[in-house]
Amino acid sequence: MKIIIAGAGEVGYHLAKQLSNEEHDISVIDINGSQLERTDAVSDVLTITGSSTNIATLNSANIKDTDLIVAVTSLESVNINTAILAKKLGAKRTIARVSNAEYTEPENKELFRSLGIDELIYPEELAALEVEKLIERAAATDVLEFGDGKISLLGLKIDSNAPIGRKSLEEISSMHTEHDFRIVAIHRGMRTIIPCGKDLVMPNDQIFAISTPAGIEEIIKLAGKDHSKIENIMILGGGKIGRKTAKLIEDTVNVKLIESNKDKSIDLADYLQKALIIQGDGRDLDLLAQEGIVDMDGFIAVTDDAETNIITCLMAKHLGVKKTIALIDNVDYIPLTQTIGLDSLINNKLIAANNISRFIKKANIVSLVTLQGIDAVVLEYEANPKSPVTKKPVKDIKFPENAIIGGLIRNGEGYITVGDTQIMENDKVVVFALPASISKVEKLFQ
Repeated sequence: MKIIIAGAGEVGYHLAKQLSNEEHDISVIDINGSQLERTDAVSDVLTITGSSTNIATLNSANIKDTDLIVAVTSLESVNINTAILAKKLGAKRTIARVSNAEYTEPENKELFRSLGIDELIYPEELAALEVEKLIERAAATDVLEFGDGKISLLGLKIDSNAPIGRKSLEEISSMHTEHDFRIVAIHRGMRTIIPCGKDLVMPNDQIFAISTPAGIEEIIKLAGKDHSKIENIMILGGGKIGRKTAKLIEDTVNVKLIESNKDKSIDLADYLQKALIIQGDGRDLDLLAQEGIVDMDGFIAVTDDAETNIITCLMAKHLGVKKTIALIDNVDYIPLTQTIGLDSLINNKLIAANNISRFIKKANIVSLVTLQGIDAVVLEYEANPKSPVTKKPVKDIKFPENAIIGGLIRNGEGYITVGDTQIMENDKVVVFALPASISKVEKLFQ
């Protein structure tokens, strides 16, 4: 597939990095040469210096033969104009990143399609939806759902008193024989391990488990986590993500939202029906204490300042808050923050890149997701009758090293794969893999 990415900022950079592993023909356009150099250094792409709203620049990228153009610069107007021009010049499909929530309303989709824009991506809304999922599965550091929740991937930090601590995967399997979940990866220190039966799960490891709905409670319990419901949440930051998050959850939990700006606080009070809006500096420990932070089950820090988000979440954790979620805009911080006690991290740019990648299907890939701070990807494939993966039971397939089949969805039901599992035509198969193994996995599904 020929793809043009307009914008080499964080979204474009991570999207190019993801897609270059799949052997697409990718061009990246940006007016900033240094950003293009960074993208060129980590991915096999063609970089073009120039404006994506310049017709000559688009023609130099061979826009008339392009299957998909993704406009993800930091400027909404540039993205919209790029997508409109690209469609007129022959691009088959267009995606534009926007910063106005109104544009993504269902009733406005047809308007943008008539202009030539097939899809709109609003990263802040995607981040709020991610926060909502993390609140629903409060024990997890990461939550991904496949087939409307028929199969889930949960990231879980292993507590020192966890029943599966210092046990091998073989021992864990013997402790629970229902086959409702499967541990598919262990993140230890800065290394991601695709485990075999003799590998041990150690305290402070972060594990990733594929689970059916029936297995979620059990794997959470085995990880040593309390699955009690979150009822009281404090949100720091009333920007786009904080505002949307509060709107999504205010009907199901008690929300206190702290915002320092007076005008924004007044607007939030009008917009939100049930959340309590507090104007003040969320870094002020006295204010947090006065507003009952010790009684909170969750603390979400989504200000524009990553350092503030990290520090306030650590303060909340120290005061006994069970679940903390921090917005981290600098991806370089992600590996560090996962070692200092934060529960969950979100990065709206990475979330946007993952969301965009689901529109790009190759070798029967239904979706591809990169986990934040983890050197691994989660892929969902659709098996076809000619796929080598359908010819033998899973135990007899020569599956690549550093890749593992976790589960599958068949006829609307989720199943965890075991050695005797036979993958069939039209199964949706969830695979966990390190980047170097993706091309080999792909061949099994072609």
